[in-house]
Amino acid sequence: MKLGVTELFQSEASLPETSLGQRSRMMEFDQLLVWVTVLLLLAGVVMVYSASIAMPDSSSAATEVKGHHYLARQAVFVMVGLFAGVMAFRVRIETWQRLAPYMLVAGLVLLVVVLIPGISKEVKGARRWIGLGSLRFQPSELMKLVFVIYAADYTVRKQQYMDKLRKGFLPMASAVAAVGVLLLWEPDLGAFGVIVCIAMGILFLGGFNVIWFGGMMGLLVSIFTLAILFSPWRQERMIAFFNPWTADPLGKGYQLTHSLIAFGRGELFGVGLGASVEKLQYLPEAHTDFLLAVIGEELGLAGVLIVTFLFYWIVRRAFEIGRQAIVLDNTFAGLAAKGIGIWIGAQTFINMGVNLGLLPTKGLTLPLMSYGGSGVLINCIGLAILLRIDYENRSMMRGTRT
Repeated sequence: MKLGVTELFQSEASLPETSLGQRSRMMEFDQLLVWVTVLLLLAGVVMVYSASIAMPDSSSAATEVKGHHYLARQAVFVMVGLFAGVMAFRVRIETWQRLAPYMLVAGLVLLVVVLIPGISKEVKGARRWIGLGSLRFQPSELMKLVFVIYAADYTVRKQQYMDKLRKGFLPMASAVAAVGVLLLWEPDLGAFGVIVCIAMGILFLGGFNVIWFGGMMGLLVSIFTLAILFSPWRQERMIAFFNPWTADPLGKGYQLTHSLIAFGRGELFGVGLGASVEKLQYLPEAHTDFLLAVIGEELGLAGVLIVTFLFYWIVRRAFEIGRQAIVLDNTFAGLAAKGIGIWIGAQTFINMGVNLGLLPTKGLTLPLMSYGGSGVLINCIGLAILLRIDYENRSMMRGTRT
């Protein structure tokens, strides 16, 4: 016989304290969110290995060692990310809110440091990484998380000024502009686009004045347009994006054409795990920016749809957790949770759009899955904060301390 709500609480109240404590602990975090995250991380390790196994020169005597290089490093990145996530989960949400302004300052300092010759590592003309011995750290990845925390805190602190130009609009616009200038200097237009989505999304959800919101959107569109108009290589990318097969198939359109060939070869169920042809030195950055193309070729439309659904589920769950936090009168936590959803959703959308030829080519990885220590680390920390928000929501509903 099914119990009503009253009977259910009465039955729980009658349980021994140890038994009730065990049941409560089992329900204090979203286990499905944890498993979906771990599944994407592990699938990423497998696909990174598949996409990178053919990268070493076959004439090298150390081919076998180099062939496992990216697998070993990605596995380490995942383990470090999971450990960092566990540590981040232990931090109370109010602590993140208190640290928000200091995190923004630290993030800006790192964006300045990455531009200093001798400290930064330049790859293909871009200075996006700080050298740490054999490792590299990408400050723009950290800035995505920083802006989730900062924008949520800013919206809560400035709630009464959301319709004011000087106190509501200009401070956030200045912060976005400062980050934008530094990121475009690297250059990293893709990361700036994600950060803009995060900031604008949180402000919109926090009740930002519609007029100023529209003004900021217009300003940002102008900035992106000017960034393209005054950059010849970005113009070439745009031309190749609109017609990659004839405009410049061996130049700026090379990645896109081979990405589309990979999806075409995969058809419904793929050519089989490890059997991709495009990863054999044809598709550049197959283990990072274009990992989805390898998934499409080896696992087909079915594999791409499964990956898409898992990311959709994370984004939807983030908005559900955020809505629940706001109902519980924890606005900062609610906006932060939704900001994490916007971050993961926007970056996933851009990466998938680039792979499928829906958006111009940008250097953005697929969250949790693509090769890269900075991305995996920060993604794990961000999702750990989301889990912490859910944990505090559940604790608050039970009337227990977090």
